[in-house]
Amino acid sequence: MSALLAVRDLSVTLRSGGEARMLAQDVSFDVARGQILSIVGESGSGKSMTAKALMGLLPPNATVSGEAWFRGANLLAKGSAPCRGTGIGLIFQEPMTALTPVLTIGTQLTEAMVVLGLADPAEARRRAIAMLDRVGIPAPDRRMRQYPHELSGGMRQRVMIAMMMLLEPEILIADEPTTALDVTVQAQILDLLRDIVRDTRIGLILITHDMGVVAETAQDVLVMKAGRTIEAGPVARIFTAPSAPYTRALLDAVPRLDRPGSSAGMVAGAAAGKTLLSAGHVSKTFHARAGLFASGLATRALDDVSLDIRQGETLALVGESGSGKSTLGRVITRLTDADHGAVTLGEENLLTLRGKSLRAARRKIQMIFQDPYASLDPRQRIGTSIAEPIAIHTTLSRAERQDRVGGLLARVGLTPEMAARYPHEFSGGQRQRIAIARALAAGPVLIVADEPTSALDVSIQAQILDLLADLKREEGLTMLFISHDLAVVRQIADRVAVMRQGRILELGPTEAVWTAARHPYTRALIDAAPVPDPTRPRGVRRPVSGDFAIGALREAALGHWVAT
Repeated sequence: MSALLAVRDLSVTLRSGGEARMLAQDVSFDVARGQILSIVGESGSGKSMTAKALMGLLPPNATVSGEAWFRGANLLAKGSAPCRGTGIGLIFQEPMTALTPVLTIGTQLTEAMVVLGLADPAEARRRAIAMLDRVGIPAPDRRMRQYPHELSGGMRQRVMIAMMMLLEPEILIADEPTTALDVTVQAQILDLLRDIVRDTRIGLILITHDMGVVAETAQDVLVMKAGRTIEAGPVARIFTAPSAPYTRALLDAVPRLDRPGSSAGMVAGAAAGKTLLSAGHVSKTFHARAGLFASGLATRALDDVSLDIRQGETLALVGESGSGKSTLGRVITRLTDADHGAVTLGEENLLTLRGKSLRAARRKIQMIFQDPYASLDPRQRIGTSIAEPIAIHTTLSRAERQDRVGGLLARVGLTPEMAARYPHEFSGGQRQRIAIARALAAGPVLIVADEPTSALDVSIQAQILDLLADLKREEGLTMLFISHDLAVVRQIADRVAVMRQGRILELGPTEAVWTAARHPYTRALIDAAPVPDPTRPRGVRRPVSGDFAIGALREAALGHWVAT
């Protein structure tokens, strides 16, 4: 099988402040026609920098060496013209930043074809409409007149794929194309990329950190760490018999949707626990600001939501973006006011509290946010950030607060000496540990964790999940865990509530929901999630569209509730 692209000893060096840092070193691989090669690794492994080198998109202070032979030319040779678009196409991770917000979709799709002389404006428009239809965008003629902000994340990514395919490339590089997407939209995009490779026989380089995506999509895989190739070969061999310890560790760290989590044996105990917090008939509608000639749009984020959180359990909220799960978490923590309903903790309705009584109640419920860097004050030492809730809610002396901060840092796997550092001096995983320590500082009875691991690499994610599990086991921590990652939820949660469009559609013990899902929407979510096992046949994906039962919950089995 002859190679479309042959890369040999590609190295990238970045110079900054008189120092040189190697971002990729001696990377070699081939891509053949009709082949899907996945480059996998954690943040900083050099996988995206390798793609940018092939596309001629390196920053000015970076130098590249090695060879990359494509169409008889070395793309890395000094002065060589990059084969962008017509030869090699690149799909970025975040389509909203890759698309120009002030130009219509139609203008952006046709511009390159006209400039490169591939078609006149009329023919370019005809091809663009046909390609939008090909990538599964409904009403393509109308979409041509819309702007990027009017499309969903999945549709914007389809537009990016269409834009690249209109230039008829021989190789497509997809750099984390599904990381920012919900599991159902991710499945649709991966199916689309597979179909394109099958129908057009192009080569696809899929860059990702998701081993489930690799297992379901790629034929070959190249594992990178710190700029070097750790291991390469067919997907089946890499997953079943990896030779490198790093590859084995990477695979071991991946949460498995097809295996029971650590919560499986705790369901009975959690079910017997008393109710700690009860949310009843909670509703919340957001109103967009009205314009001069248009009335404001109303979005119902929560629609008559009721649930109980039991002492010592981890209850997970899962669902797609816009399902209302984060809004419910913010209502419970009183960061967002509800329109109707009650949230009862002990004998108090949190939604009616004001002033001093609200501050006292907030000590009992703390939140861990998705992005720890954004939730920590960059100008405060982390010891000060952790000590702040202690100073507000207790009468401890300064020395006692410092001792407690040191103990909390040690509890989350850091050292007391780190209290003097600033947030930028820590890695992403360390910053999330700091955020957990700060949440524990006030002595809460409930922690709301909103996507606490979604911004982390798989190995760091595993460490944070292990830490949360230890805290639950050793300190009786009660947690509302919000996530769109079904494998993570199965690993950590005792019970799970599935949400869509502001309603709870299914609620029950985690293993019961996973092994005997009653609601078609829940089954569709589970079917869409990638599983890191290339030998497992992929089932038929149920469409996550149309109308689903959203009525009152009925008990289909003991503790297992389903919308009717």
